Amino acid sequence: MTTKKKEDNSPELPAYSEAELYLAELTLRDIEAGKEVFQAIRGHPLPGGAGFLSKHTLITAYRNQVRDGTRQQDRDLLKKIRLKPMRTMSGVTTVTVLTKPYPCPGQCIFCPDYEEMPVSYLPDEPGAMRALFHQYDPFSQVASRIEALYEIGHPTDKIELLVLGGSWTVYQDDYQTWFIKRCFDAMNGVESETLEQAQEINEKAQHKNVGLVLETRPDLITLAELSRMRELGVTKVQMGIQSLDNHILELNQRGHTVEEAMDGVALLRAAGFKIVLHWMPNLLGATIDSDRRDFARLWQDFSPDELKIYPTQLLKNTQLYNIWKEGEYTPYSTEELIQLITDIKPTIPRYCRVNRVIRDIPSPNVVEGNKRTSLRQDIQLELRRRGEICQCIRCREVRGQEIDTTNLELNDLVYFSNGCEEHFLSYDTPDDHLAGFLRLSLPGPAAVNTGIKDLEQAAIIREVHIYGESLPVGQEKKGAAQHAGLGTALLLEGEKIAAEKGFQNIAVISAVGTRRYYLDRGYQRGDLYLVKYLQA
Repeated sequence: MTTKKKEDNSPELPAYSEAELYLAELTLRDIEAGKEVFQAIRGHPLPGGAGFLSKHTLITAYRNQVRDGTRQQDRDLLKKIRLKPMRTMSGVTTVTVLTKPYPCPGQCIFCPDYEEMPVSYLPDEPGAMRALFHQYDPFSQVASRIEALYEIGHPTDKIELLVLGGSWTVYQDDYQTWFIKRCFDAMNGVESETLEQAQEINEKAQHKNVGLVLETRPDLITLAELSRMRELGVTKVQMGIQSLDNHILELNQRGHTVEEAMDGVALLRAAGFKIVLHWMPNLLGATIDSDRRDFARLWQDFSPDELKIYPTQLLKNTQLYNIWKEGEYTPYSTEELIQLITDIKPTIPRYCRVNRVIRDIPSPNVVEGNKRTSLRQDIQLELRRRGEICQCIRCREVRGQEIDTTNLELNDLVYFSNGCEEHFLSYDTPDDHLAGFLRLSLPGPAAVNTGIKDLEQAAIIREVHIYGESLPVGQEKKGAAQHAGLGTALLLEGEKIAAEKGFQNIAVISAVGTRRYYLDRGYQRGDLYLVKYLQA
């Protein structure tokens, strides 16, 4: 095996010899005949005792055969040989990019600050390393990541773009527009004159943007910012609230209050954005017991759609490190964290997805306390030992499971938050796995008035998500949740509920790449949303 240098100076890709590719073709035949993947690989060792083929070799041989017409597309075979299959099991392919380093308005004592990194990021974090390699260029980051995911066998036609780095809303508008436009240019494969042109192209592009996620602080969310984010195509916002105790926030110099955090959440909900909150146990001043109480407050008018649990990690180059050296801070042990998160995880409502229970910081950076990045697996083991379960979305997704759509049950979980009546409509399997869901928000008199024309007298569809393997748009797959008509059925149910509640219109916060999906189902283009008039 040799390597070939790419023109864009991204990492070198392997170039396989004819002998290696021939062995790979023989291995693919064995897998198609029913052999387990690694058994088939061991059946065709490399000559001279040089070891065995990699999965990437099999993927390369598969792609070559499809390209030259000697093989038909076979998604079941590709699924077996792809690397890191979990990355697209939730239904979309996530591409993460980082913005350039920029001053942060916060002075949090737990955040590291390196000159070449956005605040809170470390130089050896995988995503940060990729961003630094590409000098924070958005086009290069997106294009290389899409190619890398394709190379290891993942579909790349439905892209959720996750923009991380500094607090997004402190960057200048010109930089924001340029950054997002260049991301779209990379997904489109062509360069556009304007962001609007790039978005229009993306509606029909090979790599459609089905979600755009930004990260910022809750005290930076304003009415004007809501419209600005929609102009960019944003559908989801991540915010670090960290704690729901003003004293703890003050001790850790977070720079905002609980009340400001709640206001930020209320604004986002009123405008239909999906809400992802970050919560940090073990902050300075917190205890195991106070963290349990703090976590319970999350479901009292914050009610995030997704949650990232980020236990405080003691790192050098932080103020917290100096406080620890003075003996005034003690990190929780691994066992204490496992017990704490196992205690709180079963209390998470079924409408919330827990994306993380630990931040992916390389363990050598952690000075003291938990250094295990496999905390989720440890927590799952402890839950099983206790005979308890977590009912969050991530724990119930069908992922690659085959489903029978005729046996699905439609459920409507109703809860109230920020002056809105929320309906979490879900299709569940007989064994309580989640095949798909829709988030419907019915603003009441106490909800924030955004002043956005598209949302006047309107119910809001904040999310439609069908789980299972990420399939290219238009392709059917027997037993797969995606493209089984579940999305359309959920839309009709949401529209029915909204009409029965007296709403004249319904609006959907569509990503750029999903606009045509809703247009085909009777929605029309508004200024910032897609809207539909509901018949009385």
